[in-house]
Amino acid sequence: MAENNENALAGNAPAKPKPAAPGAAKPAVPGAAKPAAPVAAKPEAPKGGVYKPPVERPDPNPYKDSRCCSFNAWFAERFQVLVPVIDYLKKKEVPKHRHSFWYYFGGLTLFFFLLQIITGLLLLQYYKPTEAEAYASFVFIQKEVSYGWLIRQVHAWSANLMVFSVFIHMFSTFFLKSYRKPRELMWLSGSVLFVLTLGFGFTGYLLPWNEIAYFATQVGTEVPKVVPGGAFFVDILRGGEQVTGETLTRMFSLHVVLLPGLLLLLLSAHLLLVQVFGTSAPIGYKESGRIKGYEKFFPTFLAKDAIGWILGFVLIIYLAVVFPGEIGLKADPLSPAPLGIKPEWYFWAQFLLLKDFSFENGEFYAIIFFTVGAIFWALVPFIDKRASREEKSPVFTIIGILYLAALLINTYRVFAEYGL
Repeated sequence: MAENNENALAGNAPAKPKPAAPGAAKPAVPGAAKPAAPVAAKPEAPKGGVYKPPVERPDPNPYKDSRCCSFNAWFAERFQVLVPVIDYLKKKEVPKHRHSFWYYFGGLTLFFFLLQIITGLLLLQYYKPTEAEAYASFVFIQKEVSYGWLIRQVHAWSANLMVFSVFIHMFSTFFLKSYRKPRELMWLSGSVLFVLTLGFGFTGYLLPWNEIAYFATQVGTEVPKVVPGGAFFVDILRGGEQVTGETLTRMFSLHVVLLPGLLLLLLSAHLLLVQVFGTSAPIGYKESGRIKGYEKFFPTFLAKDAIGWILGFVLIIYLAVVFPGEIGLKADPLSPAPLGIKPEWYFWAQFLLLKDFSFENGEFYAIIFFTVGAIFWALVPFIDKRASREEKSPVFTIIGILYLAALLINTYRVFAEYGL
């Protein structure tokens, strides 16, 4: 009985803990701090190799959790590389002053160029650049293709307005002295774009293969022959001694392949420089407090630019419907040249200068004259040191007025003598 009582009492008593095995962890004491998590040991470098720590790579899509509208989130998720560009455009500002109106002609010129591309691609579907079929395809577009007459007229009028807006943009930039440091390359690229624009007009003039275009091209390509080495250049341009179907093919390739490629390349560089350096204010406006404020380039300035584009498009449609260009007669190299042959209006000043220099070797001196003038015009940012120091340069303002006056007076003289 006593043994049974002792065993019963022993069964009710708590069991004694067993002694811990050697090397085992001790039980945690209540209230004591928890042991720190074991630190992962660095992997050992492979024998004979070098330890390379893990590379922390950025999130491939940092905008996936952004709080914005569904379209912005969709766009940012797929084109995240463009998001910093858009953010930069949102921060870019355009100064407001009494001459801010002239800023819009650069964008208007770009709009007319885009119209040229769109309508030109549509015309290419039917135009055939051969001596036998060029004029017939031209007439077919005008009379048979649905709205072909409208597309062709829009192409012609947008070309003229593009050249006109380029002239305005160039002279307004000159008089506002926007070419000054650090925007010299903007002016140089713009000068080359101006020459390429005139090249578009010259090469596209022959494509209808009508009588006026044929003989105007014959006269225009004759001019470089007076310059040493010019005859070789003319032979390459014409494809022979006279204007023929080979000339038409070469003008076509220049007009739709080479010149657009060069212009798109330079235009991209020009627009990039505009975004990098921003819009320039006239000299002294900041110091005298004539800046009325600043507006965001995106979307405020671009929205106003778009209004100008709409007005420009309405003007082109009006001119295309009310003042359509004539088809003319098919070119006949054997027929005599009609009276009053002249180039397009943007070449009238040079055309009259050649007529004024009608004495012996006069054409050579005329070409030297406006070549030197063009080079001087392109290098103005490097010559006008006062503007680069943010000082007014009235001498160059007078030079610009003389250039503009000579251009307008000679153009009017041709208009008075020959008409449109």
